[in-house]
Amino acid sequence: MDRTEEAAPPPLRVGLIGYGLAGSVFHAPLISTTEGLTLDTVVTANPERRAQVHAEHGSDMRTLATTDELLARADALDLVVIASPNRTHVTLARSALEAGLPVVVDKPLAGTAAEAQQLASLAAERGLMLSAFHNRRWDNDFRTVQSLVADGALGDEIRRFESRYERWRPELKGGWRESGDPAEVGGLLYDLGSHLVDQALTLFGPAVAVYAETDVRRPGARTDDDAFIALTHAGGVRSHLWMSAVAAQLGPRFRVLGSEAAYVKAGLDPQEAALREGARPSPGQRWGVEPEIAWGTLGDLDARRPVPTLDGAYPAYYAGIAKALREGTPPPVTAQEAVSTIRILEAARLSAAESRVVTTDLA
Repeated sequence: MDRTEEAAPPPLRVGLIGYGLAGSVFHAPLISTTEGLTLDTVVTANPERRAQVHAEHGSDMRTLATTDELLARADALDLVVIASPNRTHVTLARSALEAGLPVVVDKPLAGTAAEAQQLASLAAERGLMLSAFHNRRWDNDFRTVQSLVADGALGDEIRRFESRYERWRPELKGGWRESGDPAEVGGLLYDLGSHLVDQALTLFGPAVAVYAETDVRRPGARTDDDAFIALTHAGGVRSHLWMSAVAAQLGPRFRVLGSEAAYVKAGLDPQEAALREGARPSPGQRWGVEPEIAWGTLGDLDARRPVPTLDGAYPAYYAGIAKALREGTPPPVTAQEAVSTIRILEAARLSAAESRVVTTDLA
């Protein structure tokens, strides 16, 4: 047989822990549609979710009730993905790494930077890949901002980066994300803030100073549901980041102010909504496409033009994971990048508690 016709290697087998929102909407669909990966096993003790797994991925999909059962099959797996509640991330990731398996953890990687660094160090000691699922790096609007900044379309200097994830949810939904128990690692600062901080650090590098405000606005709420973070990056850019569950009218998703022009963009990337509705990315077809009416604008007070939004690219994350496992390249989000994000979130929490600017050693 011609060497060019050699069969492709068998797909990498993935065990997924958790089938709530993160597992069912994001991880399982993206894993199952990524070339070179196959969803092998899903762990969930909830009978209704096990039925959902079979309905969505076939009656022969292996489901297990406990992580211990999954790790007992470690030799039959190539990757573990942890999409369980935040409080379990560290324990489960450590167990998987100790079982000799590479790991993807839904954000945040851990509740503290110390725990995150311990996981990163363990992975490095074992020679195993560890990555955090900061999928919002592949939002269509963020990819557009990256392109504009890289091309110098806003000028030689970016002076302020404004970014928001805002919602109007005046009534509590319940669940661990709204729990006041610190062990749950709930609240918007660690939820939406993880994405906002990761994006800012990805664009502009380390932050040397952090100022934050956090509030509990809704009656009966026990953890932050309205927050603001201001970062001063080592390169001089200032990032202003908002996250809220109580925004009755939403601000722009991005406003980026440069020395020659500004970019303003409203609305949300369409990929999550598409995945929730059952749409799936497929080879040869565009994904994460936004209509022209939703494009942002670039310019100044005298002249502005619409800028086509780049397509969203969530599939790129697991394609990068597959490449990292096959070729030994860095994963699309490294463990140390995830640690840096959590350090900023910890500094933000301290800043809000003590009403002061917190300086960092991240530069």
